[in-house]
Amino acid sequence: MQILPVILAGGTGSRLWPLSREQYPKQFLALQPAENPSIASSSFPVSMLQQTLHRLAELDALSPLVICQEDHRFLAAEQLRYCASQPGHLLLEPQGRNTAPAIALAALLAQESPDCLSLEDSDPLLLVLAADHLILDTAAFTQAVRTALPLADSGKLVTFGIPPQSPETGYGYIKRGAALGTGFDVAQFVEKPDLNTAREYLVSGHYYWNSGMFLFRASAYLQQLSQFRPDILAACRQSVASPERDRDFIRIDSSAFAGCPAESIDYAVMEKTRQAVMVPMEAGWSDVGAWSSLWDLSSKDAASNVVIGDVLTAQSHHCYLRADSRLVATVGLDNVVVIETKDAVLVAAKDKVQDVKEIVAQLKAAQRPECELHREVYRPWGKYDQVDSGGRHQVKHITVKPGEKLSLQMHHHRAEHWVVVSGTAKVTQGDKTWLLTENQSTYIPVGVVHALENPGKIPLEIIEVQSGSYLGEDDIVRFEDRYGRK
Repeated sequence: MQILPVILAGGTGSRLWPLSREQYPKQFLALQPAENPSIASSSFPVSMLQQTLHRLAELDALSPLVICQEDHRFLAAEQLRYCASQPGHLLLEPQGRNTAPAIALAALLAQESPDCLSLEDSDPLLLVLAADHLILDTAAFTQAVRTALPLADSGKLVTFGIPPQSPETGYGYIKRGAALGTGFDVAQFVEKPDLNTAREYLVSGHYYWNSGMFLFRASAYLQQLSQFRPDILAACRQSVASPERDRDFIRIDSSAFAGCPAESIDYAVMEKTRQAVMVPMEAGWSDVGAWSSLWDLSSKDAASNVVIGDVLTAQSHHCYLRADSRLVATVGLDNVVVIETKDAVLVAAKDKVQDVKEIVAQLKAAQRPECELHREVYRPWGKYDQVDSGGRHQVKHITVKPGEKLSLQMHHHRAEHWVVVSGTAKVTQGDKTWLLTENQSTYIPVGVVHALENPGKIPLEIIEVQSGSYLGEDDIVRFEDRYGRK
């Protein structure tokens, strides 16, 4: 039986602000130590997406299909390249339409364009996983998937239920029905309950947390979708009629997909079908939906504090304290979350962290960049850190990876000064090209076409000082770009 992992990586993780942001959401962050000891000692942080991919190692699965948003394509591609597992495929969603359409795209690609995914079997078993979940026991995860294989192979739609450890009100629940083979019939899907109801579920022993992980034949899912949501199926089928390859990415018809209704797989199919079955999975699962979840899962000091980064505490207990760029000190705090980044600090009561999304909503309403971008911004060629800014100036620390090049571009409103800190820069300015090395500099006047490239073997670091009447990132006219950006 061929297993095609389908990794859903399109979320924004707003409840983990200020670390998780729209342009760098939680699935691309290293929030916890790696589950797999073989990658825990690697020289780079292991993101939640990468842990999800490494988790597949013992399943003998096909190359995974990762579904992500257009804005995250280079982040996802870069993280896939760093994984030791076989390279995956990247399907770009032009717009987010929730899980039912995303999974339909994967199933239709497998059925109708198997060559696009290098498939020999056009009806594989789809193992649908979220890219931003944590699983502490990989062996138990693997065993649960293997237990579910006979049910999925017979045409059932398998969902994985997590035995509840507490009366959790942040999760949906699955009520277990009669035993069926290696699993159970699904008696009922239940929305997030209140605390008293969650306590009753815990005591009964018949309810499981809804993990949002699934295993089924591509054809079985499409058949049920055609019965219950033919409108979603029709829009998705039109979207993938002629998929296109663009570098690392699979692109679909954006205009056709724009007309697809947004719906979760639970509402569209699982709550309606008679083919749903549940297999228990006791593997230390968490959807890491809030900072309190990370406190629950992390190692703690003698005062029950989780401390990450440069943090000093006095008379503080049961706190989650994270400093990314400077010293954080707390005195006399209990059950508090403090998250420090280069451009924002969150202080919240630990039992109120689900409401961080209210702060994100305020940031969006005020059109503030802190909801979307970090001060440090990643690009396909490297990254930049916005060190300082004022009315008519901006200073950036730019890092260009070896062999990479920024687009050939021009600005209408700003001039730029470049100073090389380390490495070698290949500078294009008008019709001239030359090399700059450490401590050398150049000046790019307003309106002059230019480009920056790293021809060396080590990262290129420069300080860029911008000056002018308008310094927005949209003041870029690109003439040539190796990454396909407009």
